[in-house]
Amino acid sequence: MYRFLLSRRWALITLIALLLIPAMIRLGFWQLHRHEARVARNELIGRSLTAPPVAFDSLSPSPGFAVPTELTWRTVTASGQYDAAHEFVVRGRTEPGGSSIGYFVVTPLKLADGAGEVLVNRGWVESGADATSYPPVPAPPAGEVTVTGRMRADETTASSGIRDRGGLPERQYKLINSGQQAGASGARVLGGYLELAATDPTTAAGPEALAEPEHSDIGPHMAYAVQWWLFCGLVPVGLVVLGRREAAERAAEARKAAADPELVEA
Repeated sequence: MYRFLLSRRWALITLIALLLIPAMIRLGFWQLHRHEARVARNELIGRSLTAPPVAFDSLSPSPGFAVPTELTWRTVTASGQYDAAHEFVVRGRTEPGGSSIGYFVVTPLKLADGAGEVLVNRGWVESGADATSYPPVPAPPAGEVTVTGRMRADETTASSGIRDRGGLPERQYKLINSGQQAGASGARVLGGYLELAATDPTTAAGPEALAEPEHSDIGPHMAYAVQWWLFCGLVPVGLVVLGRREAAERAAEARKAAADPELVEA
């Protein structure tokens, strides 16, 4: 009754099923690893944001310093005066609400202890009417200030996926990168940058502040992993069901043909 399973069609169906099983297992583990990475990221952000603030230059002591993963999002402080002459904007960035594309405003802060400069992402502003000109940007506060924010690593094309193409208008860039800005200004710019959260003394106006990163949502990846593994288990079940159904249909056709001699002659 099941000799049809030896047919070419069933051999192809079985081969496809056998290929689907390991593929679904791998996809399940891929989603599991994404879940684990998301949980680790949330825990890192939570620890970093609640840790006591430390001086920026105690974590990033020199130009070219590559901020390691375990230091990203750490609460840091820096004191000094803004270098408005070397301020720049970063194109193609989304506002904190996520509905509009504009610019991040990045202003170097000359440290009071003379250790160098720290790039400070002061926040987001709207695009101007003319994309080739510098957008309207609230001026940084004058005099000495103390800024508090989140430690971030230099952006690169590899880490951000943003293509750093040239030919942009003056003082406009695609990435926040301390090495790039040190080359442009000639200043001693410490590695990484500070994402501004608060300024002392406070200022009445400035770019739109960037919100803390969300770190409570673990995402759907674990559910996706379980789904892939369930699908994997359903493949052999589906093969059995499909085979039994075809066997039943063939048996019914055989009984019908046996009961009607005219069908046999035909």
